[in-house]
Amino acid sequence: MDLVVGINDTTLRDGEQTAGVVFSAEEKIIIARALDHAGVAEMEVGIPALGPEERDTIRAISALDLRARLMVWARMCRPDLDAAGLCGPVLVHLSIPVSDIQIRGKLGRNRQWVLKTVMRFVGAAVDRGMSVSVGAEDASRADPSFLYRVADAAQKAGARRLRFADTLGVLDPFATYERIRALVKNTDLPIEMHAHDDLGLATANTLAAVLAGARHANTTVNGLGERAGNASLEEVALALQVIYRRTTGIDMTQLPAISQIVGRASGRPAPPQKSVVGDAVFTHEAGIHVDGLLKDVRTYQGFDPAKVGRAHRIVLGKHSGSRAVAYVYGKMGIALSREQAQEIVGLIRAHAIRTKNPPSDQDLRGFLGETRATAPARVAV
Repeated sequence: MDLVVGINDTTLRDGEQTAGVVFSAEEKIIIARALDHAGVAEMEVGIPALGPEERDTIRAISALDLRARLMVWARMCRPDLDAAGLCGPVLVHLSIPVSDIQIRGKLGRNRQWVLKTVMRFVGAAVDRGMSVSVGAEDASRADPSFLYRVADAAQKAGARRLRFADTLGVLDPFATYERIRALVKNTDLPIEMHAHDDLGLATANTLAAVLAGARHANTTVNGLGERAGNASLEEVALALQVIYRRTTGIDMTQLPAISQIVGRASGRPAPPQKSVVGDAVFTHEAGIHVDGLLKDVRTYQGFDPAKVGRAHRIVLGKHSGSRAVAYVYGKMGIALSREQAQEIVGLIRAHAIRTKNPPSDQDLRGFLGETRATAPARVAV
């Protein structure tokens, strides 16, 4: 039976923390609606302590009456808790450093202060009727035994979830699996994985955390986020389904459109080779690949592009073979002889080397006129 993994998308919070990225209130509403329409279960929609405009936007998103559960982010301090209380019935995520380097170097405090602060502010939030998630910032560099004590304090104070944050993206999937598996054994709180991509491992680490028992995963659209970004929504959701048969409730066919919405709003469109949503990821040129696809699509298809509303596309270039050439001309309604296809391969390769671009339909028609083959091409009827 498929196991459900809760996706908590933080594009509107951590995604907006990408250096130079700012979403307008209207853009946030559009993104929130798109994520909700796709079936994202939860979304982290802002930081109330940033000010009245941020809180107005959070309330506006809340007023949309979305199916998704909304979360706001706050530090464990009175002003942040008060600001969160002004945003209506939302899940409140209270974050605090748990590594010694951050406890001492950033806060000038000690472990005992962290434990007391967790008890105090989680308890205060629960007393206000809030549902609380506790964020263990820099958990990947924390003493595991101390992290268990933080989890225990959070649970005793009434928290509903613990977020394990690989804040600097320093873990690999193997270490992530061991850390999360041990954490799951030492607390009854559901665990959420928050991975950063500094070493390019955010998606892999998120998947490893789920395999180890994490029940929730933080993501951002297009992998936006601080520095190298966060685990990508499209990668995590699709990999969970394709590789592990885990259910997220997300309509994968909506992912390319959401990527484009966020790309425009952030000014950071997905690169052409961005997995799942990039323009080039289902595009084929190499002759051996195209030949295989045309014979049996399974030869070079790990999953059906239709899962994400996409389709294979064949382009002609330096690495194309005659079978691909005949196929593309056939789509134009022109049936080539074998000799013509082989001649045109050479013309296409010369064009690609000269221009660094695939030929247009007009170019292809011109190449046809240059062929020396005696058998004329037939126009398909």
